[in-house]
Amino acid sequence: MASEADAITRLAASLDEKTFGAAVDLLASCKSQVVVTGMGKSGHIAAKTAATFASTGTPSFYLHPGEALHGDLGMITHDNAVVAFSQSGATDEILNILPYLKTLHVPIVAITGMAKSILAQQADIVLLTSIEAEACPLNLAPTNSTTAQLALGDALAIALMKRRGFTADDFAMRHPLGALGRRLLVRVSDLMQVGDDNPIIDSREPLHRAINRMTRLRLGAVSIISSDGKLVGIFCDGDLRRLFERLEGKVDAQRPISEFMIPNPRRVTPDTLGVKCVDLMEQFKITVMPVVDTDSRPIGMIHLHDLIRAGISP
Repeated sequence: MASEADAITRLAASLDEKTFGAAVDLLASCKSQVVVTGMGKSGHIAAKTAATFASTGTPSFYLHPGEALHGDLGMITHDNAVVAFSQSGATDEILNILPYLKTLHVPIVAITGMAKSILAQQADIVLLTSIEAEACPLNLAPTNSTTAQLALGDALAIALMKRRGFTADDFAMRHPLGALGRRLLVRVSDLMQVGDDNPIIDSREPLHRAINRMTRLRLGAVSIISSDGKLVGIFCDGDLRRLFERLEGKVDAQRPISEFMIPNPRRVTPDTLGVKCVDLMEQFKITVMPVVDTDSRPIGMIHLHDLIRAGISP
């Protein structure tokens, strides 16, 4: 582990910033997808780099050089750019696709440990991953070299992210099933209870009907509206308990709910992010909120449980 850490440290110290910047410029100007290729262990690093590019705003795919020589070269057009990984710079499968790339005038970024290799000589830009030795006691198994390749591939991806102004929202769009995707993509409109499942009652209705509506729909609250349909209050099961405690159970359930409601309640709109809704519930110590339209009419109800089930935790 210490040997591999040292390899990355040496790589960072020896990396030519001007050459690295030129590689970023080349890849950022690619009109189509960036094709990443490599064979063997370098191929695994290439595949990971392509995946990282794609998920961070640089359209990309991995091309197996062996399969490329049997027809998959057709995946490459003159609008692509190629990143080729080969520590030796002499991998037969990589060298054998170079004539095709040259014919199409496809720009090549070589990531290799050998500055005088054939790959380096044929490439437009060379990023060196030179190492003193592998971590393998036999100095054979790719270890330090692949660690350096991986770090350099990630560095390119991060630099391209910054160049493109790639944001957390962009990342979430590409990871809709991930935790970040849920936090940044799921909105109240995706989870709120609507229609017959949205508990609403007129402010002139009696308390017992509000309790019935709240109990039947099992959201623990009911939105109170004025005669013109706008939200004016809310009544929750907690309010009911406190009401009975305060009046020692002597509650006239025929009285209008307007006398018992909490006026001007907290509310959200359908386009509110789920994570923002959770933050509001945490801040104000509530578990349910009305969802209103632009005219303050309650069109839904959102419960903390709905947000948690969607993977948006407080």
